Amino acid sequence: MTLSRGALAAAVLASLFAADLAAAAGPSPFGLWARGDGKTRVRVERCGAQICAVNTWVRAGTRGERAGDRLVMNVKAVDAGRWSGTAFDIRRNRTYRLTVTVRDRSMTTHGCVLAGVVCRNMGWTRLTGE
Repeated sequence: MTLSRGALAAAVLASLFAADLAAAAGPSPFGLWARGDGKTRVRVERCGAQICAVNTWVRAGTRGERAGDRLVMNVKAVDAGRWSGTAFDIRRNRTYRLTVTVRDRSMTTHGCVLAGVVCRNMGWTRLTGE
């Protein structure tokens, strides 16, 4: 059985991604999270060779957010529980530099635009049973 170039490339990317996650050897970013301000909830999951955060719920009246919005992250493990790379906001057509730090029940994201001139930290709490 021979693999097409596309299938081979996908398999290589998937194995590299899995190796990056194993190298992190800390708490996983995958699962359900509530944003610290209580305005959104996201599901962090694999999407091909990247990680996606998809809004699953948005508090009524929250501006600039809607259910189904997707952030596609191309990150690599830096050390245990910490990833760094870029994130692309599909709806806004904007790319951010991103660092994600995960602990057992909490996560912090640090994103920057405009060559690092504008940055923002956001705290997250892991949800269960959703």
